Amino acid sequence: MKKILAPVALLIGTLAFSQEKKDSTDTKVSEIKEVTFVAKKPTVESKVDRTVFNVANSSILAGNTTWDVLRMTPLVSIDNNDALKAEGESVIVYINDRKSVFTGKELKEYLKTIPADNLMKIEVITSPSARYDATGSVINIVLKKRDDEGLKGSVTLNNRQNTQNSQYINSNLNYHRKSFTQTLVGSYSDNTWVQGSYFVNTIYENNNVTQGNTQNINRGKSPSVSSTSEYEINDKNTAGVILEYYQGKRDNTSELESSQYLNGNFNFLRNQNQSSNSLNRTLGSNVFYKYYDKEKNRILDINLGSNYNGQSENSYFLRNTAFADKTVTDEIGGISDTENRNYYLKIDYTQPLGKEGGNFEIGGKMDFNNNVIPNTLYGSLPEGLSTRDVFHYEDNINSLYANYSKTFFKKLETRIGVRYEYIDFKLRQDVAGTSRRDSYGTFLPNFLVKYSFSDKYDLSFTYNRNLWRPWYAEFNPFLQPGTDGFYTRGNMNLLPNPSDRLYMKFGFKKKYFLSARYSFIKQDYWQAFVTEGDKIISEPTNFLGKVHQYNLYANTNQTFLKNKLTVNLGFGWNYVDNSDFNAKNDLKATNYLSFWSGSTNLSYTNLWNKNINLSAWVEVSNQNSGNSVANVTNVFHNISATKIFPKTQMEVSLQLMNIFARPNFDSTTFSQGGSNRYTTKSDWHGVSLTFVKRFGNQKVKENTKTDVEKNSGGAK
Repeated sequence: MKKILAPVALLIGTLAFSQEKKDSTDTKVSEIKEVTFVAKKPTVESKVDRTVFNVANSSILAGNTTWDVLRMTPLVSIDNNDALKAEGESVIVYINDRKSVFTGKELKEYLKTIPADNLMKIEVITSPSARYDATGSVINIVLKKRDDEGLKGSVTLNNRQNTQNSQYINSNLNYHRKSFTQTLVGSYSDNTWVQGSYFVNTIYENNNVTQGNTQNINRGKSPSVSSTSEYEINDKNTAGVILEYYQGKRDNTSELESSQYLNGNFNFLRNQNQSSNSLNRTLGSNVFYKYYDKEKNRILDINLGSNYNGQSENSYFLRNTAFADKTVTDEIGGISDTENRNYYLKIDYTQPLGKEGGNFEIGGKMDFNNNVIPNTLYGSLPEGLSTRDVFHYEDNINSLYANYSKTFFKKLETRIGVRYEYIDFKLRQDVAGTSRRDSYGTFLPNFLVKYSFSDKYDLSFTYNRNLWRPWYAEFNPFLQPGTDGFYTRGNMNLLPNPSDRLYMKFGFKKKYFLSARYSFIKQDYWQAFVTEGDKIISEPTNFLGKVHQYNLYANTNQTFLKNKLTVNLGFGWNYVDNSDFNAKNDLKATNYLSFWSGSTNLSYTNLWNKNINLSAWVEVSNQNSGNSVANVTNVFHNISATKIFPKTQMEVSLQLMNIFARPNFDSTTFSQGGSNRYTTKSDWHGVSLTFVKRFGNQKVKENTKTDVEKNSGGAK
């Protein structure tokens, strides 16, 4: 860790000293004005219900995609399966307050097609109001909005050298004429991702120990295009259409070597080669209408949309298993062709209530999902595998919510809300004939209180009841081979995961924030490993038991040297009590986990008045969650420098990613019958070079909520 922090600190210190000397010399005013940014907002704002990462004018954007910037956002982490987490918990991603259809690896690939240059800010909403769906935390990605007259935009070219080379190109066009605005974004990426893993799987019965290593190479080519058309009918009415298309074509190769011992005696030695190709297509559409009466502060927002996602994949496994007395060769092919259809209608209405500054918000959403996953296996299959089946998932989620907020005597801000969701869902398999139909309703209350002792000191308190539902594919019970020699399947009997969260935050001098969080669950579902014959199977399983999580966090945002040097520093202590959870599930894991985590974002604008911007980011963290315990603490880091050419509107950026230490995800997952330790060497390291050419007027205005929405009880 010292090897990483020391050079970053030395770099920033040297630059600060050099800049301070240079600023004292005589320089032409015109040269300074052309590149100097005077920050109106701090890089990181700590609000009552969210942390806001203001990146619009930050040098962190240069050469990065939206996915890259998410990695460097305070409170956000990404695990070895590319799952986004906020404060260690799963999240739902919104883009401009519209829920994204993507999740997991598909979300990663899509966000990698959105250039960071389009970002205004990233909101990590840890205490969302009843306006949001029934989940835990929310990440809202807010994009820039350009509405100056005429045509403007940018073209980005990026080359990245990880283990192998990758390229990326993006074009962003915006046209505004009187009441009409058209934005068109297109991108294409050609990426290669190399990842190595080592695992040790232990089944307590017969002391079954399987260990091995894999080497995966994933190549993907992804074009995407999005169009936003917006028309202001008059000063109160606006309508528009958003269309999005994404395509991902991927080829993957994997090599496995593993061995197994039973009670210390040799059982087998296995070699496996796997090759697969997949094609993923997503088409999203959204028609929106907004009525905003500025005089009466009344807002009506209507969204009608549909999303289609189709993914076909063909995998082929050649497996040789050498036992003590024989050798078995299996050739397994797998074909999966997924089709997901989503339709929704969402209505939100906001208006002031009374003459004392209160606001009332009400809304609802109807959501329909129809998902089908046909699976086919072929070849010389091991005993116990089904050759084919079709899994169906259908649901209808209807929700209503209401929020009321009010400020008393200009010091006490309050918000109280409740959301009710009712879900009716059906699962079935065509061939196996298994099925399940269920429905349930859930009330999800939340409240917020903030008291400002003065303009420099405030104290806030929030409470949220959340519900995390299983992802549709996690229900699919079709047994399939994996790249590690094991098998995977879903579980039709999964239950939702409810949780409660209490959050207290103290802010002073508008620069320092101390927070304390307590969260509680009494049931959950996590990955478990079971055996059937000679097969080791990974599947999500319901776990009953209480888990208490405690967190203390400190954050500060500072600017120095005439707002040219910005420093954000966050540090937290986490304590997890898993004792009841482990006891009820007979897990041989640590009952009490205590660990530290922290991150810092540093940016320097206009070094030596030569139009050079610098940024650095360092994060120290491990990822303990549910029945998985981290064995190592990772130190992530990123250093970049950008040279701006104002006259030609060109930018060149050089970025160094984890050059001192390659990320290593190492964790152990515990289940009732055993444990699995998995170590992954991530390919997120290397050098990146980016060229950006801009044209037209680049001024933007913040694409965010109106005042009546922003001021609803501390969510400013």
